[in-house]
Amino acid sequence: MMVPLDPSSKPTFQRRIAEGDTVVVYERHDAMRAVAVRPGAVLQNRFGVFRHDDWIGRPFGCKVHSAASAGGGGARGGKGKGGGFVHLLAPTPELWTLVLSHRTQILYLADISLVVSYLELVPGCLVLESGTGSGSLTTSLARAVAPHGRVCTFDFHDQRAASAREDFERNGLTSIITVAVRDIQGQGFPEEHTGAADAVFLDLPQPWLAIPSAGTMLKQDGVLCSFSPCIEQVQRACEAMRSCFTDIRTFEILLRTYEVREGGLKGATTNEESNAVPLAQKKRKLLAAAETLDVKQNSSVMVRPCSTARGHTGYLTFARLRVHGN
Repeated sequence: MMVPLDPSSKPTFQRRIAEGDTVVVYERHDAMRAVAVRPGAVLQNRFGVFRHDDWIGRPFGCKVHSAASAGGGGARGGKGKGGGFVHLLAPTPELWTLVLSHRTQILYLADISLVVSYLELVPGCLVLESGTGSGSLTTSLARAVAPHGRVCTFDFHDQRAASAREDFERNGLTSIITVAVRDIQGQGFPEEHTGAADAVFLDLPQPWLAIPSAGTMLKQDGVLCSFSPCIEQVQRACEAMRSCFTDIRTFEILLRTYEVREGGLKGATTNEESNAVPLAQKKRKLLAAAETLDVKQNSSVMVRPCSTARGHTGYLTFARLRVHGN
């Protein structure tokens, strides 16, 4: 279960892997996949062959080695039993965002963090979401309002809604998340939620068409968020918000990540190299290395910006429902 429904219980990684569980197989920070554990099944990747039977009963977060019978001991040059290894992680909303099937463009962790924060979500809230898509944000919304809150999410596409519903069922979220097929731009939100929602999230091509309905769904002082990839969409949405919303603001998040890895300073670690290099040249190398790493001269930790970075994803516009009489 991805989200603990008992407030006194620990997250899922405190228990052991069982048949039917979904685990996140971690190869490295940019190579992960979600796998359903089935007796007799195997996973084969560049590190070798891994038997699901060896996973059952192991704790989440454990390190498992490839099967010794996987021709040549798993991965080339690997160490330990069978050669290569992976880690088996419990599925969390953050990890699920990284491994889910992309049926549509998804929101990533930086945007999701801001959405959950600015919507002011706490356990027990009711959230309405239009544009379920791949369910990346929906899962984090569910964790924020659990165990007694609700997320009602809508998508106009039947197959996408069905696929998202299957994912939520597999992750044990059906008691928190309700999925329905509905064209929110054309029909608006269901009247049963009028004045009951603590927050509304819109991920629509024409959000301005749904903003009047969103306003009637929100409680007084409720918060609306609209995600749009284009600034022209943001402009029209803001114009529609001015009639009944206040504190309108738009954000664009550009996240820069850094890579941390172990390394050494060449030419300054052995006596042979130290004696072979002239003193002046050796000093220049050490000074240049120290400036590059910005760490102590003998440090073996290297920090540098990642060579690839995710650029523009979209704009997040937030607004608060104006209190009647103001």
